Amino acid sequence: MRSQLIFGALTHVRNRYELCQLASKAARKLHEPTTRLQDTMNDVLIRFRHENPLGEPSPVVQKTRSQERRAA
Repeated sequence: MRSQLIFGALTHVRNRYELCQLASKAARKLHEPTTRLQDTMNDVLIRFRHENPLGEPSPVVQKTRSQERRAA
């Protein structure tokens, strides 16, 4: 369901308004005329769930990098 995709995408984005803005921009860029817009939006939300759409490292990645620096 799309609600599960939205909650998964919120792991990287601070609030729902920001998620809406980013998802609409991404859907416009990724949409192909031969596919349904709903499928494109689902693909965007799946991508947001696995990657940070803002390009910032997630807090988990930052913590791991700081631990590596301490070990070195």
